[in-house]
Amino acid sequence: MRAILVTGGAGFVGSWLAIGLKKALGDVRVIALDNLRRRGGELNLSRLKDAGVAFVHGDVRNPADLAACGAVDCIVEASAEPSVLAGYDGASRYVVDTNLDGAVNCLELARQHRALFIFLSTSRVYPVEALNRLRLVETDSRFEIAPEQPFPGVSPAGISETFPLEGCRSLYGATKLSAELLALEYGAMYGFPVVVNRCGVLAGPWQMGRADQGIVAFWAARHVYGGPLRYIGYGGSGRQTRDILHPADLLRLVLQQIRAPEKFSGRPWNVGGGRQVSVSLRELTDLCAAASGNHIPVTADPEPRPADIPVYLSDHTAITELCGWRPEIGADQIVAEVVQWLRDNAALLRPVFDQKD
Repeated sequence: MRAILVTGGAGFVGSWLAIGLKKALGDVRVIALDNLRRRGGELNLSRLKDAGVAFVHGDVRNPADLAACGAVDCIVEASAEPSVLAGYDGASRYVVDTNLDGAVNCLELARQHRALFIFLSTSRVYPVEALNRLRLVETDSRFEIAPEQPFPGVSPAGISETFPLEGCRSLYGATKLSAELLALEYGAMYGFPVVVNRCGVLAGPWQMGRADQGIVAFWAARHVYGGPLRYIGYGGSGRQTRDILHPADLLRLVLQQIRAPEKFSGRPWNVGGGRQVSVSLRELTDLCAAASGNHIPVTADPEPRPADIPVYLSDHTAITELCGWRPEIGADQIVAEVVQWLRDNAALLRPVFDQKD
């Protein structure tokens, strides 16, 4: 392994992986490519430089930008338009061009160099209608998945890779699922290893969160810097629940996949915090209040947003049984780290988080 390209490398997950890979693999050249479209991404450039990661200002939509990175032995495809609401305003091209066409351009580069291709997909590949039909148990603070369900591939532990894929899922989810399928076909046809990680909600320091993506950082920032918060949908109760995963836990898995790609290649894997590292919005409010010492009133907006779901938990049993990986960083630690990061970097970050929800 001589050179690794991380696309979306100045973003939240991409920068964590690029810096972590460089630290763990030493002499390997690590290149981070990013178009710096998302506000706050430019703040990661000094972190990348200090870690010895080479930065290329480029866009996965442009094959010439990828070619300028030179020969690579591994591509970690972490670029994306990550909002599930992308396209609902009528502007569909960016999410499609980035998430699908950009992935194809990365696959072409992998084909050219016969490079290991690690694709960061999403739990949002699972269809919204089916997830909204799950039988739930409502507790004081969250929705839980009931034991008896109308679909296979679901249990109180969460959604497994065998959950049915029929149905619509948003342009974001559809482009990521399409890219998954193409990646696996490319690998099978052209003989290079392809690893697909369906990530749940990723959360931690250096995430420039918004209300539609990066909810943990967004929620914590409102507790640290102030601003309104709303429980949107499902009666405005704040019981909708997600698993969350620290990027350091994801890095541990990616390192395993780089060192033994044949073990993981050829199929998708659910990679998330699972039931043990999950929070509802109501529980997230309590964690943020405890970590920050600030109590922010939260209003209720009972109407759900498009493509919203009441609960998603990643059942990561398959990957755990394969290699022993499981998340190690809990929700309380994730929130505490984010709050401390927001306080330590207030002058830089307050303008980034000063946005309407």
